[in-house]
Amino acid sequence: MKKLFGTDGVRGVANLEPMTSETAMKLGRAVAHVFKRREGRHQIVIGKDTRLSGYMLESALVSGICSLGVDVQLVGPLPTPAIAFLTRSLRADAGVMISASHNPYQDNGIKFFSNDGFKLPDEMELRIEELILSNEIEHIRPTAGEIGKAFRIDDAEGRYIEFVKRSLPRDMDFQGLRVVLDCANGAGYHVFPKVVQELGAKVWVICAHPDGININHECGAVHPEQLQEAVRTHQADIGIALDGDADRCVFVCEGGHVVNGDHALAAFALDLKERGRLKHNTVVGTVMSNFGFELAMTQSGIKVERTPVGDRYILERMVKEDFSLGGEQSGHMIFLNYHSSGDGMISGLQMLKLMKRSGKPLSELTQCMTSFPQVLLGVKVPHKPALQSLPKLQHAISVNQERLNGTGRILVRYSGTEPLVRVMVEGQSDSIIQEIAEDLVSVVKSCIT
Repeated sequence: MKKLFGTDGVRGVANLEPMTSETAMKLGRAVAHVFKRREGRHQIVIGKDTRLSGYMLESALVSGICSLGVDVQLVGPLPTPAIAFLTRSLRADAGVMISASHNPYQDNGIKFFSNDGFKLPDEMELRIEELILSNEIEHIRPTAGEIGKAFRIDDAEGRYIEFVKRSLPRDMDFQGLRVVLDCANGAGYHVFPKVVQELGAKVWVICAHPDGININHECGAVHPEQLQEAVRTHQADIGIALDGDADRCVFVCEGGHVVNGDHALAAFALDLKERGRLKHNTVVGTVMSNFGFELAMTQSGIKVERTPVGDRYILERMVKEDFSLGGEQSGHMIFLNYHSSGDGMISGLQMLKLMKRSGKPLSELTQCMTSFPQVLLGVKVPHKPALQSLPKLQHAISVNQERLNGTGRILVRYSGTEPLVRVMVEGQSDSIIQEIAEDLVSVVKSCIT
């Protein structure tokens, strides 16, 4: 059982364990040690989002990494997928992103990429934890010229912009499209507007003035209300909202309605299959993917593979089985032909490409499936005992599953990034699934105190 790492790196309230300068320094030392696999100098790329606490954690990580004799390349505020790309592009030994993604500004996180641009497997995260908790490398103290150094990479933004644009045909532009971009006051605030404007679209930009504390605040992928209003006001063809670290996006159609991630993924899957570019005619979703998504895909001859929640698990399945497309309801989408990471900017460009090539509005493109009613509720918990060890909860799940009579699903799980139990109920009747979800929330509260 991992003690520091969740489903997406280490995360918590900034300046409280495990998100302290002290632990960040230890993480830097451990990661530097793990990735010193060859002779000569080594280097690790560090990026961050726009949170105030990013400065503190960045300095601590740099100190830890340099203390092990490894150099640091600093790129400043850039999206998480940019760090995955730059780690490969700069031939670095590893990459680090300081971000808590969609969480509020008081939280922060640290996630790592190996030299191939992929997130670390569980066994490597466990090894890093072991190094920290055992003090195994406490004695390793390079001196004099063996100490690492830190320097800034001035052209990192430009490198990433060109990389993202390469996901489109060279002769494609977006002239004639009217686009509103919500940058969540986060890591994509500078690069995303540049990319879409350079490609010729008429662009309105909102929430692109980060001040250290407004990241994700009533904006971005988790709070698209401002974007919906802006799309209606400007009579735009589409709205695209990033989250804080820009590894996912949410779409708003020309009518100002939010497009569920399952619907966007279905549209991408059908388009790729039609063009013979959907590998093995398979799309990867998660246990949270709506049953209506699976039904629509099956009817179109597309197989759906499900994984645990988290883009890392989607990516692992895609790499292992050689699939090309995967994603989540939340807007994480992975186009493995273009990137080793979920990338909100690439996902946004792919939707603009689909609209441009088809000549169809977003609302029509994403009517390709009908969602089953679904209720998702969250319960804050003080700790996380194994859910299977709670007989009262397991009995309640069993009883309520019988009530659905084979026409729905129940999923109760812990959030990998927050102190929450998530309760998902899916079925044909809104009133019944709402009643079941509220009943299960009540049971969770009584079991975990």
